[in-house]
Amino acid sequence: MTQQAVNLVELLKANGRTCATAESCTGGMIGSLITAVPGSSEVYLGGVVSYANSVKAGVLGVSAGTLETFGAVSEKCASEMAEGARRLTGADVAVSVTGIAGPGGGSAEKPVGLVWFAVATKSGTRSEKAIFAGSRDDVRKAAAMHAVGMLTVAALGMD
Repeated sequence: MTQQAVNLVELLKANGRTCATAESCTGGMIGSLITAVPGSSEVYLGGVVSYANSVKAGVLGVSAGTLETFGAVSEKCASEMAEGARRLTGADVAVSVTGIAGPGGGSAEKPVGLVWFAVATKSGTRSEKAIFAGSRDDVRKAAAMHAVGMLTVAALGMD
């Protein structure tokens, strides 16, 4: 259990808010970090691990055009994933993560360690990218922690 996840759960509880996740490269780590916190069932509604593009499209509603034009590791895909998770679960805030954890699969335009994130609330969707160094496991863990941080910031900024 991480202090960051404890803080998120306490903040959501104190404000009567809920959250959800849409994960690709982290494979459920974000949900795992949140659900390790006692009482998280009051605030965490669920998540979708959408490793395959077919699940991104079929479950989360990522458009085929987004996947064809921008790819799964893109700002647009991350935004549509977060919006889909929020829509599916009815959560107040949802976070998404999609990236290239490595060790292979990178390119000059999309290097290993590149991760796109998005947070969706009723006020809209905000996205950002990061490039993490290290092993596959290092990238996945850093991305999961970053996503918990983004959820916390979004929850702090909600009316």
